[in-house]
Amino acid sequence: MTDVDGRGPPGADDARNSIDEAISVRSRMDALLAAVLAVSSGLELDKTLDRIVTAARELVGARYSTLSLLGDDGATTAFVAAGVDGVTPALIGPPMRTFLDVPLLARGRVLGRLSLAEKEDGQGFTGDDERVVVALAAAAGIAVDNACLYEESRARQRWLEAVGEISAELLGGTGVTDVLRLIASRTAELSGADNALIALPSRPGDKRTLVVTVCSGPDADALTGRRIPVERSTSGAVLHDHVPRSVPGLASDLGVGLGPALVVPLRSGEASAGVLVAVRAPGESTFDEHELQIVSAFADQAALALRDAESQSARRELDVVADRDRIARDLHDHVIQRLFAVGLAMKGTLRRAGSPAIGDRLARHIGQLQEVIEEIRSSIFDLHPAPGEDRGLRAKLRSVITDSIGDSGVRATVHISGPLDDVPAGLAEHAQAVVREAISNVLRHAEAAELAITVTLDEDLVIVVSDTGIGMPEAGARSGLRNLGQRAAEAGGSFRIERPDEGGTRLVWLAPLP
Repeated sequence: MTDVDGRGPPGADDARNSIDEAISVRSRMDALLAAVLAVSSGLELDKTLDRIVTAARELVGARYSTLSLLGDDGATTAFVAAGVDGVTPALIGPPMRTFLDVPLLARGRVLGRLSLAEKEDGQGFTGDDERVVVALAAAAGIAVDNACLYEESRARQRWLEAVGEISAELLGGTGVTDVLRLIASRTAELSGADNALIALPSRPGDKRTLVVTVCSGPDADALTGRRIPVERSTSGAVLHDHVPRSVPGLASDLGVGLGPALVVPLRSGEASAGVLVAVRAPGESTFDEHELQIVSAFADQAALALRDAESQSARRELDVVADRDRIARDLHDHVIQRLFAVGLAMKGTLRRAGSPAIGDRLARHIGQLQEVIEEIRSSIFDLHPAPGEDRGLRAKLRSVITDSIGDSGVRATVHISGPLDDVPAGLAEHAQAVVREAISNVLRHAEAAELAITVTLDEDLVIVVSDTGIGMPEAGARSGLRNLGQRAAEAGGSFRIERPDEGGTRLVWLAPLP
C-alpha cells in the first residue's frame, strides 16, 4: 500500500535506512574480521607488514596506506606502503585532503604508526572509519609483535647454529686461524654487516696495539693487517673494560671511513683476548641494542669454544707426552738392555769360535746389533721434542735429507744420534744448510751409487757425509764448499774434505755447542 504521491506508509524510509545501515555495519564488521584474520595469518615480518597496509587500505577505501615501524629510539626501522604505484615512499609528500593516522601498540609500547590518506570516493574519513582502523591496528600490533618475536627467535637459532658449526670445526681439528675466519664470516652474515673482523694483540702480553688478524667482507684485503692503537680507540676501550659498544663510526680505530659498528670483547677468562667488530657502510643504520646483545653473546660462545679447544689440545699434548715418556722408558729399560745382553753373549761366543769365517760373521752381527741399539736410541730422542716446537732438528734433518735426495736413485744410509733437539737455533740452521749442501755436491759431482749421512751430538755437533763416487773434481766452482767453511768458522768449528783409500769422498763438518 502506497500513498498518492508514491511514497510508502509513514516510517518506511526510516526502516529502510535502518536496514541499510545494519547491512553496512554487518558488511564492515565482516570486512574487519577478514582483515584481522589476514594480518594475523603468518609470522614472517615482511609479509605481515604488507598484509596490514593492504587490509587497512581496502577496509576504508583509502587510496594510500603506509606503515612505519619504530625502534626504541623512535627512529624508523621499517617502512611499507600500498597504493603508491611505483612511486617511492619518500615521494609521498604532497598535501593530502584527508588523512588518518593511528598507532600500533603491543605490550604497552608503540611499535609503529599506520597512516591512510585520500579516500577513493573523495569524501573524508568518518568516525566509523577511524574506529575500524583502530580495531585493525590493535590486531596488527599484536601480529607485528609476534612476527618480531619470531624473527628474533629465528635469528637466535641461526646464531646458535653458527656456534655449533664453530665447535664442530674445532673438534674436527681445524686450525685456529681458519676458525677465526669462520667466526668473522658468520658475524658479517648474520648481523647484516658489510665487514666483520677480529683484532688481537700484536704479540702476547702487548697492551698497546691490536692487529686485524682476520676480516670477512669486501674490504678484507684493505683491513687485514691494520694496526689499532689501544689508547683512544673504541676497540681498546672494549679490550680494557669488556663492555660491548655500538658506535656510529670507527675512524679512530682503523683510520678509514667506515660506518656504524659493533665492538664486542672476545673474552678469555676474566680478561679479553681480543675484539670482534661488525661494521656497516657509511650512511647505514646503527646497530640496535638487540643486535649488540646477540653479537656479544655469540662472541662469548665462540671464545668459549676456542678456549675449550685449546684446553683439549693441551690435554691431548700432555697425553701424547706421557705416552712418549712411557714408550721411551720401556725401550731404554727393557729393549736396549736385552739387546745389550744378546750382544754380550754373542761377544762371548765370538771368543770361543773356532772358525775364522764364523768369527767374522759373528762380528758383523754384533756390529749390526750395535747399529740397532743406536737407532733405538735415536728413536728415543725423537720421542722427546723440544718444548714449544712442532719439529726438532732431528726431524728437520730427516726432512732435508729426504727432500734433497728425492728420486735421484742414490741409496742413502742415515745415522743420527744424540740429543739434537737441544741444539740452539743458530747452530741448527747451520746443520741443515751443511747437510743440504753436502748432499747436493754428491749428487752433482760424485756420480755415486751410495751415500752415508751421519750426524752425532756429544760435546760437539759432527756431520759426516760419505759417498762411493769418483771424488771431488780438481777444478770447478767451489762456492758451496766455501760456504760450508764459512759456516764452520761462524760456529767456531772446523770443516775438511777427506779422500779415503777405498775411494769416494768424506766431508766432515764439526762445531762445538755454544
